[in-house]
Parts: sequence; C-alpha cells; structure tokens
Amino acid sequence: MKDVSVRSHIKHRISGAFFWFTMLFFYAPLLVLIVFSFNEGRSMNFTGFSFKWYKVLFFDSAKLWGSFYNTILIAVTSALVSTMIGTLGAIGIYWYNFKMKRYLEVVSYLPIILPEIIIGVSMLMFFAGMNMPLGLSTIIIAHITFNIPYVLLIVIARLSEFDYSIIEAAHDLGATEMDTLLKVIIPMCMPGIISGFLVAITLSVDDFVITFFVTGPGASTLPLHIYSMLRFGLSPAINALSVVLIVGSLIMAFMSKKMFRHMFN
Repeated sequence: MKDVSVRSHIKHRISGAFFWFTMLFFYAPLLVLIVFSFNEGRSMNFTGFSFKWYKVLFFDSAKLWGSFYNTILIAVTSALVSTMIGTLGAIGIYWYNFKMKRYLEVVSYLPIILPEIIIGVSMLMFFAGMNMPLGLSTIIIAHITFNIPYVLLIVIARLSEFDYSIIEAAHDLGATEMDTLLKVIIPMCMPGIISGFLVAITLSVDDFVITFFVTGPGASTLPLHIYSMLRFGLSPAINALSVVLIVGSLIMAFMSKKMFRHMFN
C-alpha cells in the first residue's frame, strides 16, 4: 500500500509540474507583453511604470487605428458571409444525397490543408484575370474563400450530433422544408454556427500571407501595418494595442460562454 501511495504521489507531482510548465510556455509571452506595454522607454529594459504608450495608442496613432478599422471591417464582413454560405453548404452536404457528394466534401476542405501562399497566389491571379483592382473588396473576397471550409467543418460536426427524428416530427406536424430549416435545423445548429463565426473572425484578423498578396493602396490591415513597421522598429504602442485586443478577446469569449449557457438552458 505504501508503494502504491508513493507512486501515486510521484505521478501527481509530475502531472502538476507538467501542467504548470505548459501554462508557463503558453502564457509567459503574453505576460511579458502586458508588462512591457506599461514600460516608460522603448527598449526591452523595464525603465519604469507608465501609461505613455496607451496615450500614444489612443491619441497619436491614426494610421494604426486606420489599419485596425480595416481589419475589423474585413473580419466581420467576411465572417458573416462565410458563416451564411458555410452553414447552408454544410446543411446541403450533410442532409441531401447526390452524386459526387463525397468528392465535393473533400474539395471543400482543400483551403484548410493547402499552404496559404498557394491560396494567396491563386487569388491574386484570379483577381488579375478578372481585372479587379486590389483593395478592401479583394481582401474580403479572399477571406471569405478561406473561411468557408472552417465554418463548413464546424457546422457539419454539429449536424452529426443531430437527432433526425426531430425533422420527421416537424414534417409530421405539417412543417414545410423552409419551416423545418428556419425553425428546427438552424436553431439546433446555432452553437456550431456561432462557433464557426468566431473562428472565421479570428482567422481573418490573424491572416497575413493571403492578405499580403491581394491588398491594394489604402487597404492596410493590422498584420500588414505591423510588418511594415519592422523596417523602422516596432513602436511600444503595438504592445498596448495587443493588450487591448487581449482584453477584447476575453470579453468576447466570456459573452460567448454566457450566450451558449443561455441557449442550452
């Protein structure tokens, strides 16, 4: 019994050490970022606590905020459109039987497994062939293209847990196909739809490679703006903006959790 207790204690200590190492590995860079957002100087040496770079961020960073506005506009627009298309596509692929269904499903996932540089080059060639001027519109179209498969995958995963007897019950009660779609299927899929929407926003905000190929004059996004600043040295205002984005992400995650809890209750 004593040997079993000792082994259990050692296993518990090792598990705890691994857990804290993992947490440190993931969150130490974020903690450093937060600390240096309050640094008085520009160097990597902490010279004193100050809100200087938050003042610079909010009152003297017009170009940075312009890029941030473009990023949010592109992310929300592309996420909304890709969520609608991806949701309807997932319902069509999952519920209806037709020829080449399996091949269509595989092709739909190609943008997930293809390197971003290939998607970026192909989108650039497509826009050039269509004589479309590069700008916000081309970025939005490109982001919709690579976001749709992620929404499709998430919604199909939600549909796989669906009880088909609910659909049959709706039809027995006289519901039309449209009534069943709007009042039964979509509400039941809502957690997956919301998850797909949030994933699409995250991927769009974070994207650099594809955006780099399809952007045009006056259509800079936050990742592109930060990349352009590397030639002259990053401003510590970026640290402050990163903290603002972290806080915004935490608020969005908290609101999403509350929303899911309300929906399931």
